[in-house]
Amino acid sequence: MASIVAARRGRILVVDDQRANVEMLAELLRSRGYLVDGAYDGESALAKIAEMKPDLVISDIRMPGMDGYELTQRLRGEPATELLPVVLVTSLEDRDGHDERVKGIESGADDFLTKPVRYAELFARVRSLLRVKVLQDEVRRQATELREWNERLEERVKEQVAAIERLAKMKRFFSPPVADAIIAGGVDMLEPHRREITAVFLDLRGFTAFTDRADPDEVMDLLSDYHETMGNLVERYGGTLEHFAGDGVMIFFNDPIPVEQPAHKAVRMAIDLLHAFDPIARTWKSRGHEVALGVGIAQGEATLGVIGFEQRWEYSAIGAVPNLAARLCGQAKGGEILVDSATCSAVGDAVDLEPVGSMSLRGFTQPIKAFRVGRVK
Repeated sequence: MASIVAARRGRILVVDDQRANVEMLAELLRSRGYLVDGAYDGESALAKIAEMKPDLVISDIRMPGMDGYELTQRLRGEPATELLPVVLVTSLEDRDGHDERVKGIESGADDFLTKPVRYAELFARVRSLLRVKVLQDEVRRQATELREWNERLEERVKEQVAAIERLAKMKRFFSPPVADAIIAGGVDMLEPHRREITAVFLDLRGFTAFTDRADPDEVMDLLSDYHETMGNLVERYGGTLEHFAGDGVMIFFNDPIPVEQPAHKAVRMAIDLLHAFDPIARTWKSRGHEVALGVGIAQGEATLGVIGFEQRWEYSAIGAVPNLAARLCGQAKGGEILVDSATCSAVGDAVDLEPVGSMSLRGFTQPIKAFRVGRVK
């Protein structure tokens, strides 16, 4: 317990080539509760300092080999001891004493004692320098904490940048609210699962003929206008963009986050898409190109989840529902929206729907009842 208390009050190393001087100062300081050790030359003092890490060094100036000045300079040259308080002890007086103090200050000493050492002065200087050492240690501790805090902050910034990059990728497939939910920790919602969805398939009529006649720049301009218009509406209605390949686009509702009345949202989005595409179609018609938008919508259960490989993942819907939406889209004329009977039942009287009969569609063994979408009531 005594050693712990002494260590709290300060660890002091006394350096002098005269053993009697070391023992005298050591006993005086121990009587005040300090933890004290001694060294009898500069080299052994450096070894002791590395071992005991003292809070203060009291060193005689005149020693054989490494004197007090060189010892101080060596301490000031190392980052671990550059701020360690050093008191130099001299027996010189008057003019020579003044010169020795100047040389000591130049070497980096913090204070001086003159032999014979006066006890009151010794204790006062020790207390003063140990207070300085405590403040230095606190500054170092705070600097270390600040550096660690900055490192943690830097790591958090990197994590946030990575999250932003992931969010940007997510927004290619999902509406911003969905992407935000996934980044916030809802990755499990991307695991394979079954859910009822409303699938919407879009396709441009006349696009193949357009690509055969148009310049490559014109093809890309048309696709850019089309995708921008489609993308804005998908985001506004909260749909999930599954994929787009050229002029073909698949969108679905009610996954990965459930929404109310997904069929209503899908049909209203499709109607708005047709209206928004009209100006694009007129522009290209004025340039001699006939293009129009056809839409197919189907509702039912599908398997959903992330598929792909390490370098490229896609969130997909698999099953009869997306296939049926694609087949209905293939049957739709330009400016027409065809839906299946499940979508018709879901929207009810909210939209004018006209039966167009049963269709034999590729991949389906039974004829499919289809309905043409009119205006929203």
